[in-house]
This record gives sequence, structure tokens and C-alpha cells, in this order.
Amino acid sequence: MSAKKIVLIVVGVLVLAGIVVGTILHGQANVTKVATGKAVRQDLVSIVNGTGQIKPKTYVNVGATSFGRITHLNVKEGDHVKKGTVLATVENVQPEATVAAQQATIASSRTDVSSYIAAEKTASANIEEAKADLEQKQLDYGRAKALYQDKLIAKQDYDSKKAAYDMAVATLAQRQAAYAQALAQTQSQRAHVNQAIASQRSNYDALDKTISRAPFDGLVTNVPVREGETVVVGIQNAEGSTLMTLADMSVITAEVKVDETDIVNVAMGQPVDVTVDALPGRVFKGHVTQVGDQALLRTTGIATSQSTTGTEEAKDFKVVVTLDHPSDDLRPGLSATAKITTANKPNALTIPIQALVERNPAEEKALAANAGKPAKTVAAATVTAPGDTKLVQGVYVLRPERKKLRVVFVPVKTGITGATDIEVLDGLKAGDEIVTGRYKVLRTLKSGTVVKRDNTPETVTPTDQS
Repeated sequence: MSAKKIVLIVVGVLVLAGIVVGTILHGQANVTKVATGKAVRQDLVSIVNGTGQIKPKTYVNVGATSFGRITHLNVKEGDHVKKGTVLATVENVQPEATVAAQQATIASSRTDVSSYIAAEKTASANIEEAKADLEQKQLDYGRAKALYQDKLIAKQDYDSKKAAYDMAVATLAQRQAAYAQALAQTQSQRAHVNQAIASQRSNYDALDKTISRAPFDGLVTNVPVREGETVVVGIQNAEGSTLMTLADMSVITAEVKVDETDIVNVAMGQPVDVTVDALPGRVFKGHVTQVGDQALLRTTGIATSQSTTGTEEAKDFKVVVTLDHPSDDLRPGLSATAKITTANKPNALTIPIQALVERNPAEEKALAANAGKPAKTVAAATVTAPGDTKLVQGVYVLRPERKKLRVVFVPVKTGITGATDIEVLDGLKAGDEIVTGRYKVLRTLKSGTVVKRDNTPETVTPTDQS
């Protein structure tokens, strides 16, 4: 074989190879690259996020209960106090003097009671003596009366015995009256003592109000006054002075705001993980104890009303989470984030959220029948019913066709939503391969389109983000 023939054969082979490679490259240029994933079964947790701050369930403003100057302030902000701890005292010269004076009055009245009791006992003894004397005089009078009737004694002696008897009767009556008077005086004096004691209780109360004590175990969160300042008691139309604010840290809550689109999934008793910015790495377990039913404007935090007019604003709802095991490290006002578990579905069939698209099923069916190209004939165009423009939620499933991969739109019914995945209730089965990206591709992808897998990491550019 001559060298000329060999050259011609080599050139022919190269040309043929070029034609084949060109055909392949041309075919690949018309294939859409897509990121793919599979429908898999896994435990799916639906979480709603909310941000807010730590708040004790119970706050108490310890107000002034007595007018005067603060003489002692025994605590400062951040102190933990026990129930009954003396927090502050107000000058008490006048209340103490009133108590001392009333105490002296009570002591004097009790002395008078003792003297009246002694007089009462004397009067009682005098009555007994008068009764004995009356009994004797009655006997003498009886004997004298019998003797006089028998004319054994003179009338003068009879009259003397009768007069003595009458005198004894009168004496007994007099002494009984004196006893009654002594008894009444004793009871009156005892009433005076009881009245003085009741007044003293009021005086002790006034004195006790100069001392402020902790109503429960708690944390001092605010002390707006200083020693030497004069405080006043509140009246009907004016607030009194606040000595300090005490928080009951035995029950701590996280009060957070949840977006209006998520609040419908939040319910009482749902488990919550609370993190605090000031305590990184720590998670506090809790549960939902209150779900607000009135929207709060996001810009102002004020509750909306039926009369609110103007431009609609984004709204939040208040949710209160009670921590199961509060820590002494927590402080009121610390920023907190709550992750509320609204649903937990074990072994759920899931797909990535970004795989979902909305399409017209009739149009997609026509495209699939025409290899992803719009219908050209009148007959094909009538596949889509007039006015049938309803969009449904679904995914693109990869279907092998000879040596090609085509995508077909499949409507799906979804359930709970997790952080990155969503539950599929109907339309797919485990292992189905679906299109999950890219976003630009999914936005224009049609059924029947030939695709190839490209699961390399996507590079995000500023243009893509816009």
C-alpha cells in the first residue's frame, strides 16, 4: 500500500471521528443540566422559629408603704434575696413614738383593770358577809316574832329584831349593787384595754410599713431610688414611689414573637428549644404555655385593632415559652431564640423543598407528549381545555427513555415542612429521582425536556441572588 493511500485513510478516519464528536457535542449542547435528588424516608421535624427575650413569669414592683426618708437600702440590682429579707427601711421616729405611747396607755389600763378586779373581789366578799348577817338577823326576827305572839317578850324587843332584819336586807341589796358596779367598771376597763390593744395593732402596722420585705425568693432587677431620698405612698390619682423591682426566678419564660405565617402551627404544650445569646452552646428545654391571639405590628410592637387603617404591615404574634429547668445564669431581658417543634413525623417520605414547582397539569401533559415542545397542530393544542389554567404543586421526575433522560411533571400532595425538606403524602414513592435544581432551570423547565444529571456544587453569583 502506497503512502498516499495511507494518508487518505488516516484523513478519512479523522474526518469521521470529527463528525461523530461534533454530533455528540451538538446533541449534548441541547441537553439541559439539572441537579437531582431522591425521595427518601426519614424522620421529619417541623420547627417554627421565634425571637424575643427572657422574662420571669412574675414581676413585683415593691412600692413605698410609708411616707418618709429612706434610712437603709439593703440590696442592689442583681442580688438574690429570700422571702422575708429586709429590703429597705424608711424613717420611723413617729411610728415608734406612737407605739411606745400606746404601750404605756395599755399598761396603765391593765393596772386599772387589776384595781377594779380587786374592788370586785372585795364587793363579792361583802355580799357573802351581808348574806350571813341577813341569815342571822332573819333567825332572830323569827324567834322574836314567835315570842311576841305568845306575849313572852315586850313589843320593843320585837321591833328591835325586826329593824335589825330590815337593815340586813338593805345592807345585802346595797352590797350587791356595789358588786354590780365594780363588775361593770372592770368590764368597761377591760374594753378600754382591748380598744387600746386594737389601736396598738394599727400602730404596729404603721411601724411595720416603714420596713419593706421580700414577698418571695427572687432577683432584684431594678433599684430606682437611693438612701436619703424621700418616698411617698400612692393615692387614688397618683402613683407612689417604687423602691425596687423583684422578679420571681423560680418560673422563667421566654417571650418571643412568631411570624403570622407560622403562628397557625403553634399550639399549647409543644416542646421548645431555647437558646440565649449571652450563654452560647447551652440549650434550655421548655414548652409553649401561651399563644397570643392578637397580632403585633412588627415596626412598633403594638397590638393591632379592628380600626387600624392604612398600609398593611408585617405582623407577629406573641408566644410564651416556660422553661422546664431554669438556670441561675439567666437574667431578665436577655435575648433568646426559640425553636418550637410543631410536628414530628417518623419515617416520612420527604423531598427537598426547592424541588417543588407550580404548573398546569394539562399543559405539562401536552408538552410531555410532544417531547417538551409546544404543540403545533390544532389537534395537539386542544389537549389543554379552554380556561383550564389552574396551577398545582408538583415535582419533575426523571424518566429514562432509551439512552436519554426526560423529565415529567408529577403533582404531589405535601404534609409537614422541615428546615430543608417537606413531607410527600401522595404522588411519589421512595427512591423516585426528581429534579432539585438549579433554580433558573426549574423556573423554565417543562415536561418532556431531555436532561442530564449535574450535581456539582452551584456557584452563586450576585446576578443569581437578585
